[in-house]
Amino acid sequence: MGLDWGAFGWSALITSGVLLAVFTGTWLLALRLGRHSVVDLVWGLGFVVVALTGLLTARAGGHGDLGRQLLVLALTTAWGVRLAVHIGRRNGDREDPRYEEIAGRARGSVAAHLYRRVYLPQTAVLLVVSLPLLVAALQDGPATTGWPLVVALLGVAVWSLGFTFETVGDWQLERFKADPANRGKVNDRGLWRYTRHPNYFGDACVMWGLWLPTAAHWSGWVFVVCPVLMTLNLVKGSGAAMTERRMASSRPGFAEYVARTSAFVPWPPKRS
Repeated sequence: MGLDWGAFGWSALITSGVLLAVFTGTWLLALRLGRHSVVDLVWGLGFVVVALTGLLTARAGGHGDLGRQLLVLALTTAWGVRLAVHIGRRNGDREDPRYEEIAGRARGSVAAHLYRRVYLPQTAVLLVVSLPLLVAALQDGPATTGWPLVVALLGVAVWSLGFTFETVGDWQLERFKADPANRGKVNDRGLWRYTRHPNYFGDACVMWGLWLPTAAHWSGWVFVVCPVLMTLNLVKGSGAAMTERRMASSRPGFAEYVARTSAFVPWPPKRS
């Protein structure tokens, strides 16, 4: 088992070009629609593009194990499509205030400013954090016996945990918000009773689950930084931390909820 680094480099180069084309196309579509929140739908689907590009480039060069390739593509597709559908239903036809704020800081062309500040950074970040998908596609050696099988099954288990938390958490929050009696309140029911961010916790688990099939060889451990960076962003960056800053000023009782509920990893709530 091993990784042809030359083949990996070519695959990464091709993937970067494909992602740039996808996000540029999304930018043009957003300009036509008049709302840039459409780019949020492409985030999850972008991982599917990476997994598929990795599989195609690996097969073209005669690299990788087909079983591992199909496994990672299936897991990535299930997660990416679900996320895109959820975000599409949640956002509807409205513009995201984040992009309105970014557009308001433009000096010169608003369209060019948004392309530089939103689309290009998302292209770069997605490419970096999705590199384990290319590694999984290109690693040679069987994935159905011994240690490679063990880590692949562990990856499926971690991915399944994350997918469940993300899916159920989003569904519970959607139902909570749909009840007019809950307007302005903090959701502390279901999974939200045990973690303030079951969706972000689930997202982190999915990233680790997609990385794990590469961990049977040292080349996979080179890219452990990718799920680490994604987890840190979900905890400290644009995920949980940003959400909590917004909720702290708009949700009465949020401080009490924070005091009794685990910040990220699910845990029984503290007794008051």
